[in-house]
Amino acid sequence: MANIVNGKDIFFMKVSMFAYTRNILESVSFDPKLFCKELEKALKMLLPYEVEQLTDWLLKYTKQKPELRQCLIYIK
Repeated sequence: MANIVNGKDIFFMKVSMFAYTRNILESVSFDPKLFCKELEKALKMLLPYEVEQLTDWLLKYTKQKPELRQCLIYIK
């Protein structure tokens, strides 16, 4: 997809909501409360297949960051 702004082509890459959510969660992973809050918001927006992807990712990601495991209650 390309848009032309001021005579120049600007290319936009479509980013999936899952990828966007994962990026947000990674960026707030320093704070478990904020991580849980963002996870709750994401679960309300994502489609069922994206929730499955996110669940798989969370299970792997929280192995490296055990302080975030408390947030897994939102996906069960």
